[in-house]
Formats: sequence, C-alpha cells, structure tokens
Amino acid sequence: MLRIAVVGVNHIGRIHCRCYKEHADSELIAICDLNKELADSVAAQFGVKAYYDLDTMLEAEQLDIISVATGGIENGSHHREPVMKAIAAGKDVIVEKPISNSLEEAREMVQYAKEKGVRFACNLNHRFTPAAKKAKQWMENGDIGHPLFVNMKLTIGNPNESSPWIHLRALHPHSLDVMRYFAGEVRRVQAFLTKAPGRTVWSTASINLEFASGAVGHLLGSYDMFGIHPIEACEMAGDRGRFVLDNVYESLTYYPHRQEDLRVYRNSIMSGMRGFEDTFRLRLDAFIQEVKQGVPPEQIAASGADALAVQEIIEAAIRSHLANGAVIPIS
Repeated sequence: MLRIAVVGVNHIGRIHCRCYKEHADSELIAICDLNKELADSVAAQFGVKAYYDLDTMLEAEQLDIISVATGGIENGSHHREPVMKAIAAGKDVIVEKPISNSLEEAREMVQYAKEKGVRFACNLNHRFTPAAKKAKQWMENGDIGHPLFVNMKLTIGNPNESSPWIHLRALHPHSLDVMRYFAGEVRRVQAFLTKAPGRTVWSTASINLEFASGAVGHLLGSYDMFGIHPIEACEMAGDRGRFVLDNVYESLTYYPHRQEDLRVYRNSIMSGMRGFEDTFRLRLDAFIQEVKQGVPPEQIAASGADALAVQEIIEAAIRSHLANGAVIPIS
C-alpha cells in the first residue's frame, strides 16, 4: 500500500484526493494547502490530516508519492517549490500540467529529479484512456505503417484573460502530449494566433509541426468554443491506414487503406470510462502501478521530461507568433 499526500487541494487537487482514496493500492495520508480553511475542509472530507506547510508535512509523515496540484499564473507558476522540496525529500512526484509556465523552472525540476533518482511524472491524462492505448497498440502492430501526418483539435470555452499566453501554456500540454505520444519528437514549429471578438488574450491557435520521423502535423486549439460539443479529436495517418480518436475517449475508428471494412472501438457504458474525470483515475493508477512495480524513473509514462518537451513546443509556438509565423526549430 503506497502512502500518498496531495499538495494543493482546490478543484483538481480534490479530484486527486478522491482517486487516491478509492484506489486499492494507495492510502491517502494527508493533504497540504496554504489556505488553512480550505485544507481543514478537504481533510475533513477525506478523513486525513491537514497541513499548511509542506516542510512540516514532509518531516511528520512517511510518504511514497506526493501529488502536486497547485496552480498559479497560467496554472503552473506555483509548481516549482513543492516539487523541488518533494524531490529533495526523495519522494516520487506527480505534478499537474503544465509542469510550469517557465521553461527554466521546468528544466530545473526535470534535472533535479534525474539527479536524485526519483520518479517524476506529470498529469498528462489524455493519453491514458483505453481508446488512446488501443490506438497506440494499432500503431505498434503496424496497422498505421510509416507515419505521414497527425491532426489534432482541442477546444473548450474558457473566459480566462489572465495572461496573453494562458490558452497555449495551460491547455495545450494535453494536445501536444497526445501528438507526441503517437508521432514522436517534434523538430520544427510554426504558429498563427488570433483573438475572438472582445478578447485580450491569444485565444485561438493554429500550429504546424514537423516531427523527427518526417511526419507533419497540425494543432487547432481554442478557448472560444462555448457550448456542449466534443472537445478533442485526433487523426493519425500512415502509409497503411489511419485512425480517428473522437472526444478524448468516446470512440476510435481505424480506416485501412484499400479496404472497405472499418475497425471501431467504443467506450463501453458497462465497463468503460464513466466520464472525463476518469482520465485522472486512469492516469494516477498508471503512476501508482509504476511506483509499486519499481519501474525505473527514466521509463515512466508521461514523465516530467515529456511535460518539459511539450512546454518546449509551446514556447517555440509563442516565439513563432512573435516572429510573424517564422519556423522555429526545437533545440
């Protein structure tokens, strides 16, 4: 049984708490938040001890995993301090996305985890759905063949106007991680951004990608889609076939070349995902199992290094936009 604490217990942190509380292989021991009233309330909800200072919690509790679900500017500026303290204490860590809104801090965290030999993961939860795993299996079986292109769309309604880059830095770690999961490392980036009427931030983006494999890709993202519609779709194509993954987890269709028959995988209402929140359950379960099985830090899925890689792409997209759509290499 792994002993776990959650740092930062607003909405997402409470989802982490619930997932750990319900998991057969984990025991939620404590929560920590600078907001004493919030910490006390959440601790009472889950029947665990509340702390208001991370150093105190690390000294008092024997922990295996620490979930860092803090927020901050662009949802990532408060991650560095608790992550670095948890790593220094030798704990395995999973951090909410984005890993940080600062590349320097993201690189520092990844490097420190490597030096300390601890597992450092990020909640890039969209790749952990059964449909995404099935699509990856089809690719590994050769059904897609040599990768040619990947098209990705991720759109939601978010009125946040806190910074010019909130849409890119806070949302698109998810979409870019899914693209990397299927198509591999990115070599070059080009971006064009726009603002919907009345908006002050760059709220819709068109991003072109060139992958190291030679495949090309396109990401269409927006914070301007206010309504109840599918939020995400991914199309991956190769010289043997292509697949379309609809709405994160709902359905997956394989279109083989030169054949009329399709292959369809659908989320089961009886045994499949119950809703989007299950993406958290599946992602946290994957990390719990990796820790339990002693998977080496460099082999964990959706690692801090993966999260850093997508932030590198995002920052390249920002530089491309600022340079009037210049093509930016990923170093």
